[in-house]
Amino acid sequence: MTDHQTPQLTVDGRGLLCVTLLLRLRAAITDAPAGTIVHVHATDPAAPLDLPAWCHLTGHHYLGPISAETYALRLTATPTPTRPDAPWHRQAD
Repeated sequence: MTDHQTPQLTVDGRGLLCVTLLLRLRAAITDAPAGTIVHVHATDPAAPLDLPAWCHLTGHHYLGPISAETYALRLTATPTPTRPDAPWHRQAD
């Protein structure tokens, strides 16, 4: 079992609004395998709300804050697809 304190992938979203952060995060995890622990560095005050909501939408597992500006999540094997241009919306069938 991988400790969620040790990331296998890190996404730096410092200085970005959550909209751009989610675009960067979605792109970064495209080829990552299920179970990958991802640390997201974010300074947007909305990140503590938006990251868990995005994980809920996609099916990834939000693991919580690691520090004041770092959040952890674990990728799921069967995420709900989201739009490449709008990762906060489910992809239409």
